[in-house]
Amino acid sequence: MRKFYSPLCMGLALVSILFIQCNESQQAAPIATSPVMAEKKSFGGYETQVQWGEHLVIIAGCNDCHTPKKMTAMGPVDDSALLLSGHPENLPAPDVDRKETERKGLVVTSDFTAWVGPWGISYSANLTPDETGTGNWTESQFLYAIKNSISKGIPGSRSLLPPMALMPVKHMTDDELKAIFAYLKTIPPVKNRSVQPTPPALAAK
Repeated sequence: MRKFYSPLCMGLALVSILFIQCNESQQAAPIATSPVMAEKKSFGGYETQVQWGEHLVIIAGCNDCHTPKKMTAMGPVDDSALLLSGHPENLPAPDVDRKETERKGLVVTSDFTAWVGPWGISYSANLTPDETGTGNWTESQFLYAIKNSISKGIPGSRSLLPPMALMPVKHMTDDELKAIFAYLKTIPPVKNRSVQPTPPALAAK
C-alpha cells in the first residue's frame, strides 16, 4: 500500500505545481486590446473623430467668438443658424471712442465677434466649410494656422490678433486639431466673408 500511495502523492503534487504555474502565467499575461477599443481611445473616448472634434470645439469656447449672437429674453445666445460663421461681414464694429480705448489699454466687445483694443479691431473668422470660410483649406493648413497663429495657415501671411492669438488652442495636439478640422467640415456652410482687421486708431496719420 505504501508503494501505491507514494507515486500517487507525487503525481498529485506535480499536477498542483503545474496548475499554479499555469494560473500565474494567465494572470501575468497582458489583456489584449481589441481594435474597437484602440480606435475609440484614439478619439478621446468618443465613437468618431467628428464627435471628438465637436466636443473640443465646445469646451474650447470656439462658439463664444466665432458664432454670432441673437438676443433673447434670457440675454444673448448663440445663433445656431450662423454656427461658427464668424463676425457678420455687414455688421459694424462696436461704436466706441477708439483712441481713448487704445490710450487706456482697454478691450471692448459688444457681441464677442468683434474686438476693439490697442491692436486695432479684430474680427472672428468664418470657420464653416463655405468657400468664404475654411472650405478650401487643407488639414495641414489648419494646423499651421492654429499652431503658429498665422492667418489662413499661409506662411508669410499676417499674424493672428487678440483675442485669438492669446487662446490656448495653439497648445492642442495634432490629433485634437485634426478632430476639430474634421468636425468643421461637417457643419452647415455659411456664406460670410471674414472681415479683415482694422489698424490701431492712434497709428493712423
